[in-house]
Amino acid sequence: MNVEEIIKTNQKMPLEKRTLIHLALVINKIDEEIATVLKPFDISIQQFNVLRILRGQNGKPANLSTINDRMVKKRSNTTRLVDKLILKGFAQRTICLNNRRKVEIVITEGGLHILTEIDGILFEAEKRILKEFDEIELHQLNELLNKF
Repeated sequence: MNVEEIIKTNQKMPLEKRTLIHLALVINKIDEEIATVLKPFDISIQQFNVLRILRGQNGKPANLSTINDRMVKKRSNTTRLVDKLILKGFAQRTICLNNRRKVEIVITEGGLHILTEIDGILFEAEKRILKEFDEIELHQLNELLNKF
């Protein structure tokens, strides 16, 4: 199915507009697939992203600015996301002893455990999402996307 069929238009679109709409549709489809994988764990894509950032800290605390800088989708309210992860027991917030204005966030054992559970399932979903591409095409696609 092509873009025009999906958005139900008979109008001829400029190639640039068609390309951007196509990219938006693909992003939405990927988000839907990943959200479906995360749903049984009661975690949003943005919360999952925060957990992966915290895991990548290898036990070192991160502050809200660090998390926000590394977020895939920058529009997320990082404070709210961290608060939800704390309520779920997946992250912990402490006040820095050297600078009381600085808040430090670390992933908990529960957060590490849930990520371990998700990793394999997500890997399979990622393979399923990209099943129509061979390795050479994936490299080509990445090179094209790097132009952004």
